[in-house]
Amino acid sequence: MRQLKTDIFAVGAIDWDAKLFDRLIPLPDGTSYNSYLIRGTEKTALLDTVDPMKTDVLLGNIVGAGVDKLDYIVAHHAEQDHSGSLPDVLLLYPDAKVVTNPKCKKMLMDLLGIEDEKFLTVEDGQEISLGDKTLKFIYTPWVHWPETMSTYVPEEKILFSCDFFGAHLATSSLFVDDEATVSESAKRYYAEIMMPFRRQINANLAKLDNLDVDMIAPSHGPVYDRPEFIIDAYKDWASDSVKNEVVVAYVSMHGSTGKMVSHFVEALIESGIKVRQFELATVDIGKLAMALVDAATIVIGSPTVLVGPHPCAAYAAFLTNALRPKTRFVSIIGSYGWGGKMVEQLTAMMPNIKAEILEPVLAKGEPKQADYAALDRLADEILAKHKEAGIVN
Repeated sequence: MRQLKTDIFAVGAIDWDAKLFDRLIPLPDGTSYNSYLIRGTEKTALLDTVDPMKTDVLLGNIVGAGVDKLDYIVAHHAEQDHSGSLPDVLLLYPDAKVVTNPKCKKMLMDLLGIEDEKFLTVEDGQEISLGDKTLKFIYTPWVHWPETMSTYVPEEKILFSCDFFGAHLATSSLFVDDEATVSESAKRYYAEIMMPFRRQINANLAKLDNLDVDMIAPSHGPVYDRPEFIIDAYKDWASDSVKNEVVVAYVSMHGSTGKMVSHFVEALIESGIKVRQFELATVDIGKLAMALVDAATIVIGSPTVLVGPHPCAAYAAFLTNALRPKTRFVSIIGSYGWGGKMVEQLTAMMPNIKAEILEPVLAKGEPKQADYAALDRLADEILAKHKEAGIVN
C-alpha cells in the first residue's frame, strides 16, 4: 500500500507479465490495475477493484491496511479489469454499497450478477461525504464505454479518472518519474482504446476546465502529479490538428508491392514529408495505431489475393476504420496479376474515415517505369494536399 496524499492510498496490482490485453492489444510493458483507498474521518471508500487474476493482491493490500469496514466501493467502469474483483470484495465487506451511475449498475448486474440492493446510484455532479473528504462524481461517458465516470476529491484536488488518461505500463513508481516513457505508453493507450471516441474525449476534457486538479490518478499506469503533462497531450491528440506525416502500411508477397513501397517512401522523404513505414505481416499494431494519431495521410500497400486485398492489408483497413483517426487523405498502392477489386474492397472497409481518397497506383505484375512515375505523382499530390491544408509551410 502506497500513499498518494494523507489517508489516500494505492492498493491495486502491478501486472509485470501481462502481454496481451483483451486477447487483442499487445502489452510490451505490462500494465497495472489501479485501485485506491480513501479513509475519511467518518467513512471509508474503495475506488475500483482489479482484474480477477489479481484479486488476491487487492484483498491482501486492503486487509494489510487494517481496513475492518468499507462503506463504499466506487465503480467507475464495468469492464472486468476494473470490476472483476468486486464480488470478492463484497464477500469480505458485505455491508459496503457499490456506488456507481445507473448505466454502470445495469452493466455490473449483467456482467457480474451483483444484486440490486448492493447498489447506491449517483447522478452527474452528485457528492458523497466521507467526513473530511468529499467524493464528487463526474460523468465522463465514452472514455471508452458509455457508462464511465470519474471521481474528484476537492479537498485534495485529486481526479480519479478511470481509463481517462490511462497508460498500460508496469512500473514500481507510484508517480510519473519518466515523462518520455509514460508519454509513449499513454499515447499507445489513447491510440488503441480512446481514439475512436475523440469527439467525446474533447467534451470530457472541457469538463476539467472548472476543476482545480493537482493530481490525476488513472486506472492504469502511474499517477500524474503534474497533470498538465497528460491533459495537454490529450488536447493535442484529440484535436483536429494533423502533422506532415504519411503512414505507409503494406504487405508484399513476391516483391512487387515491396518495390513500389520503397520507391514511394523515398519520393515522400525527398519531398520533405515524414514517413512511418510498417510491414503488416509482422507489425506491432500498437505502434501502427500510435502513428495513426497524428498522420495527415494513410497509404495502404497490398498485392492482390483472390481478386481482393491481402488479409493483412484488409486487417489494416479494418483497424484504421475502427480507430477512426483524424487523417485527411487516404490512398492505396499495390500490384495484381490479372485483375481484381482490391481498391474497391479496401475503400469499402473504411467508411468511418472521413478523408479524401487520392488516386490509387496499381501495377500489373512487376512495377514498370510508368508505375514508378505514377508513384512520384502520388507523392507530389500528397505534398500539394498537405500544403493546401496548411500542414506544410
